[in-house]
Amino acid sequence: MAADQAFERGARVQEVHLGGPSPLRRLMLSSMASISYPGSKAEQLLLAPQELRTADPSFATEIYNGHFGLAGKLAEIGAESPFEIVPPAANWARELYGFGWLRHLRAADSELSREQAKALVHDFIRLGSSVHGLAWQPEIVARRVISWLSNSVLILDTGEPQAYASFLKALTAQLRYLSASYRNTPDGTPRLLTLTALLYAGLCIADQQAVVDRYTKHFCKELERQILPDGGHISRDPEALIELLLDLLPLRQCFVARDRVPPKELTDAIDRIMPMLRFFRLGDGAMARFNGAGPTQTDALATVLAYDDIEGSPVRTAANSGYVRLECGTTLVICDIGPPPATSLTTTAHAGFLSFELSSGDAPMIINCGAPSPDYDQWALFARTTPAHSTLSLENDSLAEFTVSANASRPAVDATLVGPANPQGAFSDQGDNLRIKGSHDGYVGRYGVSHSRQILVSSSGNLISSEDKLSAYSGLKSPHGLIAGSYAIRFHLHPSVKAQITGDGTAVTLILRNAETWRISSNAEETSIEESALLADHRGPQKTSQVVLSGMMGEARQVRIVWNIERTGDTDAHPLVDPSDTDMDAA
Repeated sequence: MAADQAFERGARVQEVHLGGPSPLRRLMLSSMASISYPGSKAEQLLLAPQELRTADPSFATEIYNGHFGLAGKLAEIGAESPFEIVPPAANWARELYGFGWLRHLRAADSELSREQAKALVHDFIRLGSSVHGLAWQPEIVARRVISWLSNSVLILDTGEPQAYASFLKALTAQLRYLSASYRNTPDGTPRLLTLTALLYAGLCIADQQAVVDRYTKHFCKELERQILPDGGHISRDPEALIELLLDLLPLRQCFVARDRVPPKELTDAIDRIMPMLRFFRLGDGAMARFNGAGPTQTDALATVLAYDDIEGSPVRTAANSGYVRLECGTTLVICDIGPPPATSLTTTAHAGFLSFELSSGDAPMIINCGAPSPDYDQWALFARTTPAHSTLSLENDSLAEFTVSANASRPAVDATLVGPANPQGAFSDQGDNLRIKGSHDGYVGRYGVSHSRQILVSSSGNLISSEDKLSAYSGLKSPHGLIAGSYAIRFHLHPSVKAQITGDGTAVTLILRNAETWRISSNAEETSIEESALLADHRGPQKTSQVVLSGMMGEARQVRIVWNIERTGDTDAHPLVDPSDTDMDAA
């Protein structure tokens, strides 16, 4: 009954905000009749999961002063409850309703912060019938359940039996809601999070054996589906691995604390993920910026890696995830050679096929712009486009297309990504050098042009040679009329890199923060240095530059651009690819 009431409250609120019967209400009516929560009413908590996310105790002082800052937005709440004001932004509301900020109040470790935490939790419970419908999205409910359980020592007082009972009643209602709705949660990490929350509850609340029994099987099946054999996530987002481990590691501990053997699928998934975290780390410790990866959570990354008992070396090729990592000397190259994820997972995916990142020692050199933090979401759509990546773009367009809804003039931030068509990628060890090879037809439908790229890295790591080839076998075309077919090969530089074009204008010298000097040269028609931005930074977009090799296809059926990146003063005897060669495969 409590679950029905909670579900009804969330559905009614969505009707008010959205008009008419909400998707949430329709889900309730179809699901609740056929799916029942196997657990009994929560009456006692036995343990609290460990909170691995970093906490900021100053948050308690901000609340005391009437400020509620979340997701880069600040709400002036004064003496009001944050649940009664109009949210300043959707991301702010998601974090508010997820209650992850309870860890900050717990870290403050004061009587005032404890009273603040209890008051805010019971505010939410009291205002349940009028809380914004966003609070009832299954993945947000799941995060709230985990946050409540993890911080239960802060918000529960056995000396206040009425408040204790009210909390457990609300917790039970939300668990019943998750039981009914987890199947309809968006694919990827949100769906896995709902099942994780149900298992947390089954292990942390007394007499919930039936919950653990029912959802362990579903959880393990979903975990096996989402964590690929090489340890990557099906979304192809490196950052997703950190977020998952922050929940999976404490869940494993909960099984042990209840004298239960953790499921093999759980321990195996954790063991697979750990080497992939190292796979995606560049020389400076940052995670590579592919497919939705934003600012590296350095504290969180260090926390989860501390649980890695094996510390195995990452593989060169993550075939299931579609990435290649090449370490030659002190040079490190990570390249995206994989097809896009399933359509249901492309709302944050990037059009960066064949893009790469490069570092030398602990000095980052070439990057992708990366995804901005939620408080800079005005950059989010651009971050997903091909020009925001270190690869080739045609007509400043993306190699994949973003869907546009019927009533919109441009794609939404979370638009589905379609393409590129026919992506092909491979890696081979040729002894003297390592070769990455790939191609796609992402521009064929719009422009009649296919793109292929090959990258050769010398065994010393001092020289990287590449060829980008554009082929228009039936001639250039465009839905907008005749075009000249302009191309741009971009090398987005890390803000720590200083770039200067050479006197003859045909090459660019790069000076890294470790004082190394590198040189980019090519046979492109034009070489320039333009403005760029590192979007994946906690401080917001950071101004930087990019080297752009550009030109026109014109009447040519095929254009071949050869470029070299070489460490000056200590290079190999000759480039691995010569611009006069007609076939790079012969190099």
